Amino acid sequence: MKLGIGIGWRPEIAAEVEALTGIDWVEAVAENLCADHLPGSLVRLRERGVTVVPHGVSLGLGGADRPDAGRLAGLAARAELLGTPLVTEHIAFVRAGGPLTATPRLEAGHLLPVPRTWDALEVLCENVRIAQDSLPVPLALENIAALISWPDEELTEGQFLAELVERTGVRLLIDVANLHTNHVNRGEDPAKALDELPVEAIAYVHVAGGVEKDGVWHDTHAHPVTAPVLDVLAELRSRVDPPGVLLERDDAFPPGAELAAELETIRGTLRAAGRPETIRVTPRAAAPASGADNSRGAGPLAGEPAAPGARDRTAVAQTALLSSLVAGTPAPEGFDHRRLRVQSRALAAKRADVVAKVAPELPQILGDGYRAAFLDYARARPMSGGYRRDALDFAERILISGGLADPVAQRRLTHWWEDRSGPRPPRRTARIVRAARAVLVGK
Repeated sequence: MKLGIGIGWRPEIAAEVEALTGIDWVEAVAENLCADHLPGSLVRLRERGVTVVPHGVSLGLGGADRPDAGRLAGLAARAELLGTPLVTEHIAFVRAGGPLTATPRLEAGHLLPVPRTWDALEVLCENVRIAQDSLPVPLALENIAALISWPDEELTEGQFLAELVERTGVRLLIDVANLHTNHVNRGEDPAKALDELPVEAIAYVHVAGGVEKDGVWHDTHAHPVTAPVLDVLAELRSRVDPPGVLLERDDAFPPGAELAAELETIRGTLRAAGRPETIRVTPRAAAPASGADNSRGAGPLAGEPAAPGARDRTAVAQTALLSSLVAGTPAPEGFDHRRLRVQSRALAAKRADVVAKVAPELPQILGDGYRAAFLDYARARPMSGGYRRDALDFAERILISGGLADPVAQRRLTHWWEDRSGPRPPRRTARIVRAARAVLVGK
């Protein structure tokens, strides 16, 4: 299906997106939509004939666990509600631990890279087939940006994606900004990745901005698209005419005129790279055969389960990495410790930012002390649920640890926690909150 030129729909820029001319389609984060009704802005866009594609961020199809049936059902319901031609997700893991490792469940709150190994590929393929069977429309998967590299990888990114497509028939969502990020952070050549991946499987393309700091590229989606990212887009366009190209922006939203200008720059890049003299055909390199040194071969064919032990091995590796990032456990062998520290700080900062968005009352109550207090909490308390659960746990920790010096702020925080905690078993936190409330009422 030809999608055309699109932009990521976000509530903060809903009016600006509606006002843009020449927009063929939009993409909306699936988890930000209700399963039974749409925001008015998306309703109006659909009435104009604008396609809306739901983009999931929480399935964790690259994780060791099989996909959660409830999450799959929610994504399917949103696909039905939108009448979309496809849904998209990521090649990533977002949680680890649990029954496979007999350890506490940990949530990353972020998309983390899967190791490009045969084990991880087999697990991913089985998870993708489960997802495909549960969804009413085709699925496309996105390559992600990463700060860290797994040691002892057996495949390049392009080879990994090519194997995934061959075994599952899944479509690809290629993010050229992520290819650039991995070039800066992991030394991976975007042109080589494009040569190796099956460009004919591309469903659409993401373009986004970022910023480089201390030699690390941060895929922020909060900055204008840079020239190197547009160069990667041109490289892709010289190989294939993608069915769709979409501009992503998730924060620090500019005026509508700036979004329109970026979209026009993307159109111009595609036009220039699509001229006959620029188009070239490069033979795609095949993934290396496993050879005699790998008795498991290249893994199962489509439809077969992952090899015995693949999930367990993947679970152990991913849990060790995530635990080091969010719980301060020793770094797994072979990882760059400096990069792990950068990633760990980035995860904590993202938690603070997202909690401030889903629970804006907390930074209002705590004022300038919010961020330092949250980062201190995050160092001691890995996230085990969603961001709303994280906000409640953060407030609980403040109340347990003695509360706030300002009685007005203490009263507001107590009321906020009571209003949102819902019916919960009586435990130490609840008793402390009730006691604090009684003291405040008595004053």
